[in-house]
Amino acid sequence: MHALTLISFLFFTGLVALITWWLTRRDDHESTNGYFLAGRSLTFPLIAGSLLMTNLSTEQMVGLNGAAFSDGLSVMAWEVIAVIALVALALFFLPRFLRSGIATLPQLLAIRFDNGTQLIANIIFLIAYAVILLPIILYSGAMGLQGMLDLPGLTGIQSSTTLLWLTVWVVGIIGALYALFGGLRTVAVSDTLNGVGLLIGGFLIVYVGLQAVSGGEGVLAGWELLKASDPQKLNSIGGPGQQVPFSTVFTGVLLLHLFYWTTNQQIIQRTFAAKNLAEGQKGVLLTGAFKLLGPLYLVLPGIIAYHLYADQGVRADEAYGHLVFNVLPPYLTGFFAAVMVGAILSSFNSALNSTTTIFSLGIYKGVLKKDASEEQVVKSGKVFGWIMALTTMTIAPLLAGQESLFGYLQKMNAIYFIPLLAVVLVGLLTKRVPPMAAKVALVGGCLLIAAGYFVPPFDKLPGIMHEFHFVAAVFVLLVAVMLLIGKLRPRATPWVHEDSGEVDLTPWKGAVPSAVVLVVLVILLYGAFAG
Repeated sequence: MHALTLISFLFFTGLVALITWWLTRRDDHESTNGYFLAGRSLTFPLIAGSLLMTNLSTEQMVGLNGAAFSDGLSVMAWEVIAVIALVALALFFLPRFLRSGIATLPQLLAIRFDNGTQLIANIIFLIAYAVILLPIILYSGAMGLQGMLDLPGLTGIQSSTTLLWLTVWVVGIIGALYALFGGLRTVAVSDTLNGVGLLIGGFLIVYVGLQAVSGGEGVLAGWELLKASDPQKLNSIGGPGQQVPFSTVFTGVLLLHLFYWTTNQQIIQRTFAAKNLAEGQKGVLLTGAFKLLGPLYLVLPGIIAYHLYADQGVRADEAYGHLVFNVLPPYLTGFFAAVMVGAILSSFNSALNSTTTIFSLGIYKGVLKKDASEEQVVKSGKVFGWIMALTTMTIAPLLAGQESLFGYLQKMNAIYFIPLLAVVLVGLLTKRVPPMAAKVALVGGCLLIAAGYFVPPFDKLPGIMHEFHFVAAVFVLLVAVMLLIGKLRPRATPWVHEDSGEVDLTPWKGAVPSAVVLVVLVILLYGAFAG
């Protein structure tokens, strides 16, 4: 059994690597435009595939299904509300980003405010990715693989700590090789290939899981049995004691989605690389259509695992790996584990690629060596990328013991998500708010939210009003402070958003109708499962 699992795992992993190398072997990996922005050549299938896979890592597969194991269908907010944010990206943010001709989000802040604002944003992104994002991707990936491949049985290593360190380092090194030798287009191609495999594998888990629920009587019988035995788990409206109470969907949850999909460098870098605005909009809205399917393969398996294993003492974040290992035949377990490694790699190498982009263009060329050549800038990114990879591979195993991985991720992300979103929105929607306002909001916002989480007596606030309402309140406060500063000490001249001429800005004719259909489908989906 182990041999068959391992062979199928190695075959699929090798196949993706080979096809990716073949398709990108003649790409420009030496210039900054080629390495960081794929030569601005990405078409909508690659944009959608890469967006989906960058988002869809094991912290989603393992963490979100673990949250569903505990709370049921209400956690689908982490998938479905993303559609609203993607519509905002396609119609509002992307035309403005491409008009600026930027490679990183902090570059936009330099254009709108000043270089000091850009530097603060660069530092915030680098610290957040090093301490929060990259370690969580590696840790959750290692945990998922241990459950799926039965690594203790496969390797003979019984110490869970040793196994965790080993898995984190193997996955981290492979991911770093992809990101640092290939550039953005290599990342996008490997993401798209793994994305196809992950969608097939994800739906396969649901199929065999429902078969297991019904005892082989069929998928529909399994679904009916699930509805009859655990109706409370199939309610889209979260209760007050759950991770996502319904009221928070309209405050903190929506804001976290808005930042994640519209101003998070790791995600939006592939939209900066769009061939033109129309291709970018098609790719973003196609991603929105796929996110509507998210509850099927990212939430339902957690509910199936609850039905099958809740009485066996399985922990929430172990539920998904446990389900995959128990319901899939060995040859498919290996294939699915390979796809999961692809998902881990895609999120890890995308975040690493974004980190090197921010460092090289923002810190190295922007501050340390302003006269650096293209070759020196790319080289600095690769060196910094390895330093970052080694740092996060060391931090990742130290995360062991978190109660809810997905909950922890959202909480930590809010510290920097909310201030950056507030500054970008105010920057794009106003003409006179000065650089000082942006700096106050960036630094003050991060400190305020961190204090609300970790510093007594402020840490009582998120408990009184729910932490998602708390971060929404901080967002409103930051916007108000920026507007007040803009009123009292406005810029001398209004800001004019000039067209860089880098990208064709003709919009896709189907963008608005497609966006309306997606929003209506979100409302219908919530309505169908409202208990």
